[in-house]
Amino acid sequence: MNKNTKNILSWIFLIGILFLIANPFDSKILGPNTQEISYSKFMEAVSDGDIKEVLIRNNTSKITGMFSNGKIFTTVTPNDPQMVDRLLQNKVEVKVDSGESGLGFFITALIQWFPLLLIIGLMIYSSRQMKNGMGGRIGGNPFGVGRAKAKMLQPKKVNVTFEDVAGIDEAKQELEEIVDFLKAPQKFQRLGGRIPRGVLLVGDPGNGKTLLARAIAGEANVPFFSISGSDFVEVFVGVGASRVRDMFENAKKNSPCIVFIDEIDAVGRRRDNSMRGGNDEREQTLNQLLVEMDGFDENQGVIVLSATNRPDILDPALLRPGRFDRRITVQYPDMAGREKILKVHVKKVLLSPDVDLKTVARGTPGFSGAELANLVNEAALLAARNNKLAVTMQDFEMAKDKVIMGAERKSMSMTDEEKKLTAYHESGHALIALLMPQSDPIHKVTIIPRGGALGMVVRLPEKDKVSVSKTELLSNIRVAMGGRAAEEVFFGIENITTGASQDIKQATKIAKNMVIKWGMSEKVGIRSFYDSDGYYLEASDQVSQKTSELIDSEVKELVNSAYKEVKELVIKNKDKLESIARKLIEKETLTGEEVKLVFEGKELTEIEKQEDPLEEFKLGGIPRSSDNEE
Repeated sequence: MNKNTKNILSWIFLIGILFLIANPFDSKILGPNTQEISYSKFMEAVSDGDIKEVLIRNNTSKITGMFSNGKIFTTVTPNDPQMVDRLLQNKVEVKVDSGESGLGFFITALIQWFPLLLIIGLMIYSSRQMKNGMGGRIGGNPFGVGRAKAKMLQPKKVNVTFEDVAGIDEAKQELEEIVDFLKAPQKFQRLGGRIPRGVLLVGDPGNGKTLLARAIAGEANVPFFSISGSDFVEVFVGVGASRVRDMFENAKKNSPCIVFIDEIDAVGRRRDNSMRGGNDEREQTLNQLLVEMDGFDENQGVIVLSATNRPDILDPALLRPGRFDRRITVQYPDMAGREKILKVHVKKVLLSPDVDLKTVARGTPGFSGAELANLVNEAALLAARNNKLAVTMQDFEMAKDKVIMGAERKSMSMTDEEKKLTAYHESGHALIALLMPQSDPIHKVTIIPRGGALGMVVRLPEKDKVSVSKTELLSNIRVAMGGRAAEEVFFGIENITTGASQDIKQATKIAKNMVIKWGMSEKVGIRSFYDSDGYYLEASDQVSQKTSELIDSEVKELVNSAYKEVKELVIKNKDKLESIARKLIEKETLTGEEVKLVFEGKELTEIEKQEDPLEEFKLGGIPRSSDNEE
């Protein structure tokens, strides 16, 4: 007999007992003023005309009635065949309850005893939940609060392997070693080696940390527990620690196994030693996690795999060898890595012969794996929307523009004046980008509204960059100021618009980081003004008011001096900027090559429209037959 059947039978038995208890008190169901009288007094009252009406229940000897004064009574009658005649002779209204369905008694009893049934049911449920929550341990939490929320995945249920991971070969290689240990531990143990107890995956969002964890789950052929760091922390102090204990107890029972804690910074943040106080619940949870990973009792056969994009805020005790022995950095893929990632994501996509994934990879520097997956999906959706049977290179280009610049706002109409002002603003950015030797090449310039912008200049680096020089940072500030400078030169200081708000924000951010983060200010010096959690120490105990004012002065100087230089460049190249703006108003979108031709004073050759290689395969169309076919 299973657990559900036992529960159902228990409830049926309980309800039956309650109805047996309820039956003797049936008279009380009618109300607290119900009077029980003998049969002789009942007949006397009938003869005296004091009875108004009676209710005779079939298959029972009990009669319920009402006196002339409205009071209710009950009596038990013998087998008297003349009783009904005497009632009718004395003009007593006689009602008969057939009792065929028995619903009257059932409903009445249910209404009377429902609160008691509800209370008893809640007590039974609470006791069972409390037992489950404690997990058989003293000091557990009721209602299952202290139980871990980790999901256990069996290897057969995970369909992601290392073949689905591309572009991060170094990280994949280190994790393959852990999988090899789980499959053949004697290979490493025969020389005295010990597999790392913990592996920390570090990298920016979208670079494949969680995907690597899924691949390990699919390759290792061992139980895999998955949980988020935020699942440990609750309002009640001690709940998170109890969940950590419960999770590791389950993991030890299924060892060898892997425990994956995603976003571990939610629970592993550095403990606060200052007088400001800390989070007792989070710190107790972290303490328990430290003990479970490497405490007095050895934790054999359980490998902890964690992921975070904020390793700088993690507690040092958590990062030491013996807990997290390895830190694997999952970086943005290079061009070759991006090409491999694209090949993985286009496996289920029907591609046109003109699609060159190497070209797509070259034009997407700085894209993460998640962004590349989104790019492929957007290209497929665009092709389907245009009723194509395959995805073409043109779809990839349009999808790239959509991912980088946002979707076109075709419903938005701009006046001629707004269009002209936007064209000159974007041409200012483009002009300065061409004049700055360290600026990234222009990919596209458009005055078609996309996302939250009325226009945009997109620049893409020619190759992947590991670091950025001071000259490049100053060039980026000047390019950002180009739009505002163009507005002022061509339309006057009184007609400048709010369109440069994001440009000013970007330039200020770069300048501030140059001063307080990268030590590129001679007056401020080579200093960092960030605390251990990555927050700017503005006018705090560690930064004086004088230093804070000096920082603001240096940031202001960097931005203002860049603006002055840009304004002079715009005045010197006024005719070239105007040529770009006119062509932009005419065509609305210019490629980087076209902008360069206009800048050099050359005429744009009319670009011949290339025929879509799959035009003949539009949905609903019939392919043209070859002349050589019979």
